[in-house]
Amino acid sequence: MKRVELLAPAGDLDRLKLALIYGADAVYIGGKEMSLRSHASNFTLEDIDEAVKFAHNLNKKVYVTCNMIMHNEDKKQALEYLRALKKCQVDGIITSSLDLINLNNKFVGNEMHISTQLSTLNEEAIKYYQQFKITRVVLGRECSIKEIKEITAHTPVEIEVFIHGGMCSSYSGKCMLSNVMTLRDANRGGCAHSCRWKYFLYNDQRKINKKNEYFAMSSKDLCAIRYIPALIKAGVASLKIEGRMKSYNYLASIISAYRKCIDDYYAKKKLNFKYYYELMSYGENRLTGHGFLNGEVTPNEQLFVLNDEFKNAGDFIGIVRGYDDKNGLADIEIKNKIVQGEEYLKISPGQKPKKFKLLALYFEKKAVGSYTIAKNIVQIKTHERFKPYDIIHARKLKIN
Repeated sequence: MKRVELLAPAGDLDRLKLALIYGADAVYIGGKEMSLRSHASNFTLEDIDEAVKFAHNLNKKVYVTCNMIMHNEDKKQALEYLRALKKCQVDGIITSSLDLINLNNKFVGNEMHISTQLSTLNEEAIKYYQQFKITRVVLGRECSIKEIKEITAHTPVEIEVFIHGGMCSSYSGKCMLSNVMTLRDANRGGCAHSCRWKYFLYNDQRKINKKNEYFAMSSKDLCAIRYIPALIKAGVASLKIEGRMKSYNYLASIISAYRKCIDDYYAKKKLNFKYYYELMSYGENRLTGHGFLNGEVTPNEQLFVLNDEFKNAGDFIGIVRGYDDKNGLADIEIKNKIVQGEEYLKISPGQKPKKFKLLALYFEKKAVGSYTIAKNIVQIKTHERFKPYDIIHARKLKIN
């Protein structure tokens, strides 16, 4: 049986490299044109060309999202863009536009995938899409494990499902709250996440929420780590992590956990979910649930109160940008305060997190006791060796 693909998001070229280094088999990205997530950095054609070369050198893949709902004026650029992506040798294009697929099939010949934006939840819809020569369908997040298994059993088309990340309070991308309340179009990459705002709650004209306690109508994020064996057995081709706007720390933590779980499954090792959850906990996470995978959701999968919504957001200290082997100095791009003499955690691709003591800290070649200015580069000296894209973390190590 062909091994399942672990598919990760990347908001820019640097995050793409990190995602592949930490174990993703493929990444999906958005270009400057025709992509949702308008506030992500997104890729120029030059970036896409470099990304594909980097991925293919690792025998991995790059998919490009063209899933913005097109208006008439958008069609003028579509053919030129499709041809440019073909020249870059991307491995597939994710779209919700059958018009774009027809245009591609007639004039270009890229591999095409049906986006989750079409909310595909049944095999009859997939049979319809087959006439457009698509090779993969990304199912809507509203499918249960039982439904996913039935769909994969009755279609030759590859099936991709989401396993981790943000959920939509409506059918994905079809919510109009953002449009109405902020004039930011969720279907054109501008969602303001209005469902996650803090609201006063009224019964008729009487406000009923308590002081400093607000109402929200958001879903918890999806976490399907315990469903990985069932999804693989169901014949799913690709397991997709959401989050093209997520941080280095988040991507490294989440990809590492799913990579380890998938590899353990194929190696027929005992699945250590405590360990996988610990790996994920090093990323800044919202509260999670299993979404629709067990069938209809319950209140346990909803996020009605936003107090303490994010966990561990301040524990990401920095990312390693270089290492001087001769002098034992690592260049760290700072994200949060770092202090000389403290113990920290090193997270590296394919390895258990490891604690170390910060022996010396330098900024512009001068010793300092601490440093706090984000995005600047400091040098640290420890007994550990480092590689680019290692993550420095402030959390205490819990893994035995």
